[in-house]
Amino acid sequence: MSANGKSRSIASTETFECVRCGLTVTALAPDGARRNHCPSCLHSLHLLDECRSRMIPISIAVLRTGEWMVIHRCTRCGELTSNPICGDDNQLILMRMAVRPLAQPPFPLEAFGDL
Repeated sequence: MSANGKSRSIASTETFECVRCGLTVTALAPDGARRNHCPSCLHSLHLLDECRSRMIPISIAVLRTGEWMVIHRCTRCGELTSNPICGDDNQLILMRMAVRPLAQPPFPLEAFGDL
């Protein structure tokens, strides 16, 4: 309890430093959800199994509900995780990841000219 008798959420003031860009990030996103990645560069820290390595954003997944998830891969152990995007995440990086499969397909685009 604080001095005025109201309980105070620790999470609302909790911050972490981004492992890639060094930005000080609040643990709560603007919508009140708990955040685990940097809104600027979308990198995260692998906290499971005490790996403590950088998690790099590699892709976007879209759930049936329409919710976007950031897919991260650990630079040390290779584990993949998915985490919901936050309202203040870097929209340019999100869009670059979302269109990458279309912009860089694993086959030549010239093949479509013959169809």
